[in-house]
Amino acid sequence: MVSAAGLIDRDGRLLMCTRPAPKDWAGMWEFPGGKVEAGERPADALVRELKEELGVETVDTCLAPFSFSLDPNQSLILLLFLCRKWSGTPTPQEGQKIKWVLPKDVLDLDMPPLDRPLAAQVRDYLLP
Repeated sequence: MVSAAGLIDRDGRLLMCTRPAPKDWAGMWEFPGGKVEAGERPADALVRELKEELGVETVDTCLAPFSFSLDPNQSLILLLFLCRKWSGTPTPQEGQKIKWVLPKDVLDLDMPPLDRPLAAQVRDYLLP
């Protein structure tokens, strides 16, 4: 299980990150987040991952469960939470690139298969 965040800034943009090498899909754009460890709640894992990957702090009550994507071949579930409140400026901590993307442009990014349907859902949710 993997928890990811759709961080949404005051201008309605989404923060997207590249996957660092040597991970699968390296260089592709994804929602920030990471694996849920044994005994960890998905929201707690995401709070931890956002601090480790981007140096930002939030709390589980600022994470709104939004959707999920499932890869039956790898038995992987990607849970997406939306988040509009955090402290700190997102800064790559693990060699990844980051950028803020308008919802209308998010599907122009090269993304792993599990992120793409979630990006489409977030785009549709955020667009007027």
